[in-house]
Amino acid sequence: MGKVALTLVIVGALNWLLVGLFEWDLVSALLGGDSHRESSWFSRIVYILVGLSGLYCIRFLFTDDARAKT
Repeated sequence: MGKVALTLVIVGALNWLLVGLFEWDLVSALLGGDSHRESSWFSRIVYILVGLSGLYCIRFLFTDDARAKT
C-alpha cells in the first residue's frame, strides 16, 4: 500500500512540475478537462519545487522497506 501511495504522490508531483514549467496539466489532458492553466510566477515556482521533490522521491520506490519495519 505504501508503494502505491508513493507512486500516486510522485505522479501528482510530476503533474505539478508540468504545470509549473509549461502551464500544462497532464491529468486533465488524460482524463478530460482544461489542460491549460494560467498561473502567476510565484505559484509556478511552487509547482516546480513540488515537482522536483517528486523526482527526488522516485528513489524511495526502490529502497528496501526492511529498515522502516525495525
